Amino acid sequence: MSKKHKHDDGLSGKEYAKELKKLHVELVKLQEWVKAEGIKICIVFEGRDGAGKGGVIKAITERVSPRVFRVVALPAPTERELSQMYIQRYVPHFPAAGEVVIFDRSWYNRAGVERVMGFTDDATADKFLQQVPLVEKAMIDSGIILFKFWLEVSPEEQTRRLEDRITDGRKTWKLSPMDLKSYNRWYDYSRARDKMFAATDTDFAPWNVAISDDKEKARLNIITHLLSKIPYVEIPREEPVLPARQEPGDYVEPDYDYNFVPEKF
Repeated sequence: MSKKHKHDDGLSGKEYAKELKKLHVELVKLQEWVKAEGIKICIVFEGRDGAGKGGVIKAITERVSPRVFRVVALPAPTERELSQMYIQRYVPHFPAAGEVVIFDRSWYNRAGVERVMGFTDDATADKFLQQVPLVEKAMIDSGIILFKFWLEVSPEEQTRRLEDRITDGRKTWKLSPMDLKSYNRWYDYSRARDKMFAATDTDFAPWNVAISDDKEKARLNIITHLLSKIPYVEIPREEPVLPARQEPGDYVEPDYDYNFVPEKF
């Protein structure tokens, strides 16, 4: 990736919150349109370790309904799943009408981590790359709106973020043994990414690349781009009005010894 990102013009926290709030309003409008029209949307997030996929997904989903926006982050396959056709474990998670499904990593594991870390051989990975455009074309032909995002982070910023996961007790869970093993294989991942793009960056399912050294800007840019590519409209609704609260009548608060949570703050 040749495009560089400058850090000297970052957004302030207040600016970021203001812009994200606007986008959250639009995401709610999108949600209501998806429900009303029975739309099916599938969003794939891929990228290097520490590229910020989780932060983008959280920014998208934090103000919408989890019953509409469903996040899928599959664990390692079981013995049974290993014996299945590769794409089979992902198909049950594809969106039904009225759903937006977000994959935090996806079937593209085969083109990335599995190839680089030796969990699959090159011949199998290459065969996958030949087949996956056919699967994605079938998804689109079935009515699914498919988006694929690749988050690209610089080696310097990746190092900073992974070191932060080591020292910050809130983030240690994010650093897996696989992250440590794959850290020194930067260019192996670059080669795998390049092969993946060459085979699967199609007219009907293109890859959208976001430079994510500035995480806040990347989140805003991705959500803005996503919204711009979906022809949603605001669904009219009546403005709700709170009804009058009932009178207490003969109700009396009981003299009960509640076990209250201690108020330390």
